[in-house]
Amino acid sequence: MNTPLADFLNAYRDGSALRLHMPGHKGRGGENTACDITEISGADSLYEASGILLESERNASEVFGCHTFYSTEGSSLALRAMLYLACVFAAERGERPLIWAARNCHRSFLSAAALLDFDLDWLMLERTPSYLSCPLVADELDARLASAVRRPTAVYLTSPDYLGGMQDIRGIAAVCHKWGVLLLVDNAHGAYLKFLSPSLHPCDLGADACCDSAHKTLPVLTGGAYLQIAKTAPAVFTERAKSALALFGSTSPSYLILKSLDIANKTLSEGYPAHQAAFLTRLASLKETLTRAGYAFYGDEPMKLTIRAKAYGYTGKELASLLEEQGVMPEFADPDYLVLMPSPSLTDDDLARLEKTLLAIPKKEKMLAEPPVLAELPERVMTPREALFAPSETLPTDACLGRVFASAALGCPPAVAPVVAGEVIDARAREVLAYYGIRECRVVK
Repeated sequence: MNTPLADFLNAYRDGSALRLHMPGHKGRGGENTACDITEISGADSLYEASGILLESERNASEVFGCHTFYSTEGSSLALRAMLYLACVFAAERGERPLIWAARNCHRSFLSAAALLDFDLDWLMLERTPSYLSCPLVADELDARLASAVRRPTAVYLTSPDYLGGMQDIRGIAAVCHKWGVLLLVDNAHGAYLKFLSPSLHPCDLGADACCDSAHKTLPVLTGGAYLQIAKTAPAVFTERAKSALALFGSTSPSYLILKSLDIANKTLSEGYPAHQAAFLTRLASLKETLTRAGYAFYGDEPMKLTIRAKAYGYTGKELASLLEEQGVMPEFADPDYLVLMPSPSLTDDDLARLEKTLLAIPKKEKMLAEPPVLAELPERVMTPREALFAPSETLPTDACLGRVFASAALGCPPAVAPVVAGEVIDARAREVLAYYGIRECRVVK
């Protein structure tokens, strides 16, 4: 597969042009700056693509088997565009948009809810081990849709979630389409799922659209992502995709990120599935070795190692500190879990180093303390939009009882909040916040 954008940038880098255009470094200072340009003649324009960027996105569409559009601002941009398209779809049907969303949404969803002002209902589950997971059951969703006075424009969920939990996309998609409802998926952690055999990519399982963070699991620079639209999605999704991305995106997209997305098309189309499969076999073997040594894991995502830290006698943060002392840097840790995100870019020696480091940590007596959970959602007295736009103040969490939460999230990672903007911080919610180390909250004045 060709790389039209990378070829253009390399030729421009190696040329002798006097750069009287942005950026201010004028291409001087090294390899990265030499290819860091703006929308000059021949370089195309991301949101009005008609040349090399259009060709590159078509290459990506061929790789993924759906309509693929680039984002240089991560899945956050793609997610907002996707939700905007759902709102446009609702407007075409003469409806006010309503989204049913799984509770463990990224902060980008909350900011989109505030900006787009769609109606929002939560899909809340009792059987979740953490606020970072919210597994849905297709039959239960079917029953709720069957009895709904007002059916949603779309169901929105996160899969894989931050801990590696995977949703039944195929079953949920079938239920959604039975009732004329869209399925939108935050697949930020799962771009690589396309290259499994068989594919587990949401658009191959029936989702109408999803966002993929290429940079999280594929060999792409940070910020490189995709808006993926299934070929069976409503026509307005592809017709308005570029304008949706332009509505929220910067007019100065990074050409370095675009170059990495362009090169990834070639990488992914030339033997990558076999390379990934071989790596996942080695990773599964490592997981088996660690399980025999006493480690316990959460989630069924194949590219993620989420350790149930307390089963090994530690908190997640304690395990993370022990790894960091040995130069092994985890993705995320909280009191219960340690999240490690390997990828095929690691070598056998890298995996051996991880194995040696984890096996060197002595197993201790299991910690029995369970995290507090929100058995019921806190009372909602404002919409996310109302709460996020309201005058607010930051207070110690202990002083927030009865106050209305006014932030989109608490920390990144994981950029997911156990309490949502517009909800009252009750005693149970305050206990949950304290458990996760949230010492201050922004609340409505």
